[in-house]
Amino acid sequence: MRHPDQDAQLDLDAKAGLGPAALELQDDLEGDTLREECGVFGIYGHPNAAAITALGLHALQHRGQEAAGIVSYDGSRFHLERRLGLVGDTFSRREVIDRLPGNMAVGHVRYSTTGANILRNVQPLFAELNAGGLAVAHNGNLTNGLTLRRELVRHGAMMQSTNDTEVILHLVARSRRSRFIERYIDALREIEGAYALVSLTNKKLVGARDPRGIRPLVLGELDGFPILTSETCALDIIGARFVRDIEPGEVIVFDENGQDIHKPFPPMAPRPCIFEYIYFSRPDSIVHGRSVYEVRKNFGAQLARESHVPVDVVVPVPDSGVPAAVGYSQHSGVPFELGIIRNHYVGRTFIQPTQAIRESGVRMKHSANRAAIEGKRIILIDDSLVRGTTSKKIVRMMRDAGATEVHFRLASPPILYPDYYGIDLPDRGGLLAATHSLEEMREIIGADSLAFLSIDGMYRAMGEPGRDPANPKFSDHCFTGAYPTHLTDQTQTEPQPRQLSLLAEAS
Repeated sequence: MRHPDQDAQLDLDAKAGLGPAALELQDDLEGDTLREECGVFGIYGHPNAAAITALGLHALQHRGQEAAGIVSYDGSRFHLERRLGLVGDTFSRREVIDRLPGNMAVGHVRYSTTGANILRNVQPLFAELNAGGLAVAHNGNLTNGLTLRRELVRHGAMMQSTNDTEVILHLVARSRRSRFIERYIDALREIEGAYALVSLTNKKLVGARDPRGIRPLVLGELDGFPILTSETCALDIIGARFVRDIEPGEVIVFDENGQDIHKPFPPMAPRPCIFEYIYFSRPDSIVHGRSVYEVRKNFGAQLARESHVPVDVVVPVPDSGVPAAVGYSQHSGVPFELGIIRNHYVGRTFIQPTQAIRESGVRMKHSANRAAIEGKRIILIDDSLVRGTTSKKIVRMMRDAGATEVHFRLASPPILYPDYYGIDLPDRGGLLAATHSLEEMREIIGADSLAFLSIDGMYRAMGEPGRDPANPKFSDHCFTGAYPTHLTDQTQTEPQPRQLSLLAEAS
């Protein structure tokens, strides 16, 4: 819903795409890649709030490349810009930032795990409530979002998107509490799943994290002005200071009176998502006090302890496999070589949603460095394996370039179960490890040997003695099936609500 007076620009830039000739040149190298839903950023009180937010979103671009949006408030009006495409496609232009005046702003980068890739699903979502405007940016996924949506529609709610974040706006609107923050907390008490929220009203910047702390949210400070964002790398790009992690179950509010903290949920054991360390977070981020880069190196070193074979060189699958390959090389003493070269000037097709784009792959994006691998026994290091298509193509590429042996190692355990918290994973039938034995997987990808990091080894690399089945320290459900929250939508049998299908938007 638009604010009646806002200066939002809802026309779309044309999204750059790959032509038929380019697609014919490509190969399906990216079918195994994990994809995160989004990243969030918010700042309160800064005179250049929108420009700072755009820079923060640029640093979070790895968390979502389908779309980006910013909402600002100038003391009398909300201003909205939401576009398909990369942050730089829109928010690098001065005229766009000039249309976002004010000293408060929230922003979002998106990859769609729920809801189609259309403009109405692009966040932040905005609604006009009886107390004023509310903009919400959400990282995560609600596991009872469909159930709540169905209930809201039955009671007369009119949904404008297929995004589960819209449910939160409606829940805030229907609360009978008098104060905004009480209504906001009422809404949080009704939702299940994973969420890191950054919200904006005409007076407040609000951050909230689910009681398990599945998705990350950090507090920073720039020239005395508070910032809420998904990762510390978004603070680094603007020269902001990291203050602390927002705690699981915490609701933090910034307004003209300063800072107010609410903890409305009973204490629960934190279960942050392990995939933030395996893949999603940028290597230069600090997540819950741990360097992502150092953790990934530890994964590689542990992998070398568990499943080393005699080889001549260690080769990472770029870019996500690089830190683990460094750790593997350092522990094993086998030289590290860039046997695969990535062309960074080709779009990250793996972050795009359709199977057709995913399977079109990237021969123009990755190529074998023959000088580093020809005539050598190599061990490939990647972060994870989902469907197997990427691994199969890379093994073939290495053999075509002259490798005499190709061994494959994954710096995470086998993915056996789907995710419902904001990671785009297929159901169990589409997960290679869930439907095949280790030997069958090795044959499918064509490697001389195949091994995964063990679950206990993953925990040891995190500084734990191993996985405690009674109290796991992380959300590791994709490996173990131990989901940290209720799965209301996944256990009910009523058909899903109809998707948006009658109103098309220009793109």
